Amino acid sequence: MSDAALPAAPAPTASLWRRTKGWAANPWGRPRFLVLITWGYMLWSIVPVLIAIQFSFNDSRSRTIWSGFSLRWYTWDPDSVMNDTSLRQGLAQSFKLAGADVLIAVPIGVLLALGLARWRGRGAGTSNFIMLFPLVTPEIVMGVSLLLVFTHIFTFVHTGTLAQILGHVTFSISYVVVIVRGRLFSIGRQYEEAAADLGAPPGVALYRVLLPLLTPAIVASAAIVFALSIDDFVISFWLSSGGGTVTVPMLIYSATRAAPLPSTNAIATIMVAVTLLTVLAGFLVFRAFTRGERTAGSGMAGDMAAFDI
Repeated sequence: MSDAALPAAPAPTASLWRRTKGWAANPWGRPRFLVLITWGYMLWSIVPVLIAIQFSFNDSRSRTIWSGFSLRWYTWDPDSVMNDTSLRQGLAQSFKLAGADVLIAVPIGVLLALGLARWRGRGAGTSNFIMLFPLVTPEIVMGVSLLLVFTHIFTFVHTGTLAQILGHVTFSISYVVVIVRGRLFSIGRQYEEAAADLGAPPGVALYRVLLPLLTPAIVASAAIVFALSIDDFVISFWLSSGGGTVTVPMLIYSATRAAPLPSTNAIATIMVAVTLLTVLAGFLVFRAFTRGERTAGSGMAGDMAAFDI
């Protein structure tokens, strides 16, 4: 029998290792490990917070052994948030600093963003760099620097609530400028030019045209500034003076160095809830004002990703 009449030998099957390697390294398939890494990071960052929140509702003083659900550390226990004067004062001080920071930093940041975005003369690049300087400065350096400024140069500003507010405003303005300026660049100058062509003075064009278009960025920056300020520890710590200027992050830091109670978890849970509600409210307002700018098929996740611009 000739070789031509013999049946062809079957092709060798790929080994398990080669098939597995091809499945993992397939450049044209859907991403596999990216989803795994994303969910792993989310679990790593969220699960400890959820455990801390869980033990704020513990029925016993233990922060490691679950004894049942209770509002003891929020309401009726002598060491609860409601009955502990220091916890209530710290919460009030944190809200005071965050509220004042939003009221002062947001208007100044908006005006500064307008000036930097429209400035085309000499020194514009230097001014933009100086504006970003607080974002790249370590917070411990800024806190110590502000303390030295208030104790050796501007001695009329004493450490306490006023110094803390000025410190928070100092590092918050840059966030407002970055967010509002990004919005300015995205909408362009055509709307202002159209208003000017229709006879609107610069002030009217700013108030009636530009500021409504900047409202989503202003709301987003206010929410972010509030969240950053209410959770700040370093600057609040360095510029504090006495028990009346202690904030919640300072109380949590002091409690964890001693023998913390579940009331510490409770006050931290309140802070987390307030921060999340603030960001959620800002996002909902942002989504309402930009509903006409969303493309077809864009969902809430995409809007959340664009929340900072």
